[in-house]
Amino acid sequence: MTNHPAETIELELAILMRRLMAATTNMKVGNLDRAAYLLLHQISTHGSAGVKALAEEFHLDISTISRQSAALEQKGYVYRILDPQDGRAYSLQITERGAKELALNKQARFERVAEL
Repeated sequence: MTNHPAETIELELAILMRRLMAATTNMKVGNLDRAAYLLLHQISTHGSAGVKALAEEFHLDISTISRQSAALEQKGYVYRILDPQDGRAYSLQITERGAKELALNKQARFERVAEL
């Protein structure tokens, strides 16, 4: 019986996700939690973004992204850029410190996934 290649990929992904979740449930990989890592990665990869755009990208509530981005800002990983046309709106830009922390965490995550 031959399986479609997508079936093999789906099964391998399911096994990897189970192992990854089991290995990281009670421990962080690197210094960033998953939400912070994903936000920094998105901003680093795609450039500055507003809270609304990030909320849409991650399918989360604006209040959730706002809270998470405030924590990143407090740690010095991102800073706000005011929208010149709408003084209430702003975009988030990654700082040098945030980029360094992201790189360190990306390497730690890569090493953890390679182990699994």
